[in-house]
Amino acid sequence: MADESGGLSAPPGFAELIGAMPMAVLLLGPDDRIAYANAAAERLLNQSERAMLGAELPQVIQLPDDYARPRAGRGFAAFDTELRAPRGGTLRVDFAETPVPDQPGWRLVTLAETAARRIATPPGGGARAAIGAAAMLAHEIKNPLSGIRGAAQLLQGAVAGEEAALAALIVREVDRVAALIDRMEGFTDTRPLTPEALNIYPLLDDVRRVALAGFARGVRLEERFDPSLPPVRADRGALVQVVLNLVKNAVEATADQADRRVTLATAYRHGMAASVAPGRPRQPLPIELSVIDNGPGAPADIADHLFDPFVSGKPEGQGLGLALVDKLMRDMGGIAQYAREGGQTVFRLLLPRAA
Repeated sequence: MADESGGLSAPPGFAELIGAMPMAVLLLGPDDRIAYANAAAERLLNQSERAMLGAELPQVIQLPDDYARPRAGRGFAAFDTELRAPRGGTLRVDFAETPVPDQPGWRLVTLAETAARRIATPPGGGARAAIGAAAMLAHEIKNPLSGIRGAAQLLQGAVAGEEAALAALIVREVDRVAALIDRMEGFTDTRPLTPEALNIYPLLDDVRRVALAGFARGVRLEERFDPSLPPVRADRGALVQVVLNLVKNAVEATADQADRRVTLATAYRHGMAASVAPGRPRQPLPIELSVIDNGPGAPADIADHLFDPFVSGKPEGQGLGLALVDKLMRDMGGIAQYAREGGQTVFRLLLPRAA
């Protein structure tokens, strides 16, 4: 039986059994591709199960130097070994792979962290810490900025020519830095969101009207909706901010296209579940909202880090918009994903259904 990634799905009953195990477990099918990954594996490897499904094992973790594929009745083990994971940094683990009894060709891979634990933090950890420190200093920084701006405005009225132009430049640059600090402060806003049951379609209609009245003029904004979608559990203000951000990015990404198109799509994904943060259990996230555009997509060298702070594919970008999207989605109990599918860019939002 094939899953949506094109690989084989786990045999009946295996998902429940492996999902309850505290250590990281991957299930490999006879085609040597990952058919299931439990929540502990998602946390350890810093990847969602959906991203790993259908991938070969070396694509998600480096194999031990002396690795040999297990044969019938025999397994393979490497203890206290240092391995690299593309998204999880360097890990020190006990690696074991064993055939599954009565399931020819199926194998289980377990990754148990040793006492040395993780050697390196996942990508973006340092940047997030830096943002936290910057936000704590925001008040102290913005006070002198206000004084500098006021002094520059006084100079504008007292000088002329090139000196006045330089004073105006100071005002503009102070405003730019202040705006950047305001956006940084959003990352340390600890006020809880207020998720509620929402009909997503009036919200999307509001987003569409705002976009077409401003930044999306001249762009085809299409809709591809599932009419039977149940209410979503989300904070209305936060979700509007997230979708507007993604639609604006999509519009900007299509600037060089002759036929500029942005599509809002919804779907219900049965069985979709994920852990929204390390240490948190997997939960159902069946409500899918996608923002799709026909732009070129993100540069290959940053595609895996788009949601990290200060990472941007735009020359003038500050790299905070998608990082804030990621934060708000997780605060609402959902996740955001990026993909290139069929020559189009897809930003996919996965959210819980309202009770």
